[in-house]
Amino acid sequence: MGRLRRREGELRTSRIGSLACAGAVIAVAALLWSGPARAQSATETCLAVDQRLSGDATLPRTVAALKTGGPLKIVAMGSSSTLGLWQSNPAKTYPGMLQSELQRLNPGLRLEVINSGRNADTIPGNIARFDRDVLAHRPDLVIWQIGTNDVTWLQSADSLTGRIVEGIRLLKADGADVILMDQQYAPVILASQYSKMQASIADAARQGRVPLFSRFELMRRAVDAGLSMGALTAWDGLHNSAAGYECTGRALARAIVATAAAGEQTPPKTVRRRK
Repeated sequence: MGRLRRREGELRTSRIGSLACAGAVIAVAALLWSGPARAQSATETCLAVDQRLSGDATLPRTVAALKTGGPLKIVAMGSSSTLGLWQSNPAKTYPGMLQSELQRLNPGLRLEVINSGRNADTIPGNIARFDRDVLAHRPDLVIWQIGTNDVTWLQSADSLTGRIVEGIRLLKADGADVILMDQQYAPVILASQYSKMQASIADAARQGRVPLFSRFELMRRAVDAGLSMGALTAWDGLHNSAAGYECTGRALARAIVATAAAGEQTPPKTVRRRK
C-alpha cells in the first residue's frame, strides 16, 4: 500500500513537471510569435528620422490658423505622388495622412485638405492648372510636389529653376504660404538625372524664400536607418508604398507643427529707431 502511494506521488510529480515544461514552451512560443507585432513598423522607423522643413521656414498664415484653431485650408498640388497612385482610399494618400496627423496633433482644428494631384503632370503642367486647381480654392497653404515626371520621363532638369521660382511667385500672390516637396528616394529616380532636379528645387526654394520639405532625404535617411527601399516604395520602383505615403504625410504634418511652435517661441526682433 505504501509503495502504491509512493508510485502515485511520483506520477503526480511527473505530471506537474510535464505541465510546467509545456507551459514554458507555450510561453516561449508566445514570445516568439508576438515579437514581430511589437517590432517597430516601417512607418514608425521612417517617422523617427524627424525630417524638418529647410532653413528659416516661415508660414505666417498657417501658424496663425494653428494658433486659433483654424480654419486652415491646404491645397496639395503635384503629380501622381500627390494624387496617391496605387491607393484606392483617399485617406491613405499623403494629403489624407497629412490631414489626419494635423488633426491628431491639433484636436478641434478646423481643417480642409484638397488634393489637386494629377497623374503624369509636370512643372509646366502644374503651373497651367494653378488658377483652376489651386488659387480658386483660396488656400492658406500650398504644398507643391514637383520634379519627378520632369526628370524621369522628360529627362530634363535644366532651365527649370526659373519656372519653379515663377510658380512660387504666382502661388504667393494672394498671400498663401508655400512649401516645396521634392522627389522620392526610389530606384527609378536614382537611375535618372535626379541630382540636377534636386539642386534645381533647392535653389528655387532659396530664391523664392519658401521652405522645402525633402521627401528624398526623409526616405533616404529611413533606408539608412535600416529599412529596405521596398518598405517605402511600391512594386513599380517609383511611387510610394502605403507606408511611404503614410510616413510622408505624417512627417510633413509634424514638420509644419514644429515650425509653428518654433515661430511662437522666437521673440520678436527689436527694431532700433533712428533718433
